[in-house]
Amino acid sequence: MTYEQQGGWRKDIAPYERPRTRSSVWQLINTVIPFFTLWYAAYLCLSVSYWLTLALGIVAGGFLVRIFIIFHDCCHKSFFKNRTANDIVGTLTGILTFCPYYQWRHSHSVHHATNGNLDKRGTGDIWTLTVEEYVASSPLRRIIYRLYRNPLLMFSIGPIYIFLIDYRFNRKRAGFQERMNTYITNLGIVGIAGLLCWAIGWEAFLLVQAPVFFVSGVAGIWLFYVQHQFEDSYFELEEDWDYVRAAMQGSSYYKLPKLLCWITGSIGFHHIHHLSPRVPNYYLEAAHNANPRLQQVQTITLQTSLHSLRHRIWNEQSKKFVAFKDIHPDMYKRYAAGKQARSRARFESGS
Repeated sequence: MTYEQQGGWRKDIAPYERPRTRSSVWQLINTVIPFFTLWYAAYLCLSVSYWLTLALGIVAGGFLVRIFIIFHDCCHKSFFKNRTANDIVGTLTGILTFCPYYQWRHSHSVHHATNGNLDKRGTGDIWTLTVEEYVASSPLRRIIYRLYRNPLLMFSIGPIYIFLIDYRFNRKRAGFQERMNTYITNLGIVGIAGLLCWAIGWEAFLLVQAPVFFVSGVAGIWLFYVQHQFEDSYFELEEDWDYVRAAMQGSSYYKLPKLLCWITGSIGFHHIHHLSPRVPNYYLEAAHNANPRLQQVQTITLQTSLHSLRHRIWNEQSKKFVAFKDIHPDMYKRYAAGKQARSRARFESGS
């Protein structure tokens, strides 16, 4: 039996699944206080130079990414031992990051339960089509998919649509608690924005908040995208799908410089996170380093991660991501011929 089949990874990772209150509180202090300090400093610099404001806004955006990681851990109930503490901190950090806590917790839980499952795509993940699905799609759907997977649109319009628009609405089957949390989050965002506009003026507010929001939004989408969209990722049909393989083969180890690793809450150790979402972000690296068998995963760097921008469609035959240019024109012809043959067969069988 393999290491995964024996469940050896459970024993190796179990010691890191217990949040430490002191570490969580310290992370709140060294993240939230610097964020507000940088935001205020960026505002003060408006009277000196907007370049200084922009520079501080970019750094503040990095700290907002770190706040999002705290929010993310609260959604997994891994930041505090106490569930209520997770809910309260998660809701408050959700207001800062423009993410409704209960709504995001639901979609992200679905993502963890279905990552790499071709039969259960569509909730909390990046829209991914297989080659066969793309070829079989209508011209309009292909255009929409191409636009969606276009890096310029994904990382420019994407953050604005997702964080400013999409998260403002409840999903169809949301329960009362989830709906109320979304309303509270929306009111919190409007209340803070309104208060700041009243205190410093709407122009100053936008000049400071815009780069903070955009930098954190782009970084958030990039981190989520790149850690599942590498060439040799993992996608299988339901009958062949395996949770451990999805975590170890379908999530990468994003090897970032120490500073960026700290800013991103070590989320680059994504395979560890997918193996056990109960591991707090500040223990992810330790779990990875302590277990050589957990280090045998796809490793990407800042440079190699840029290659993922070419990966658009999943090829079920080669088990790799491919680019649009890799789809041979004959594939469309074969699909059209096959469709005609199936239609003719149905017609003849019904006559």
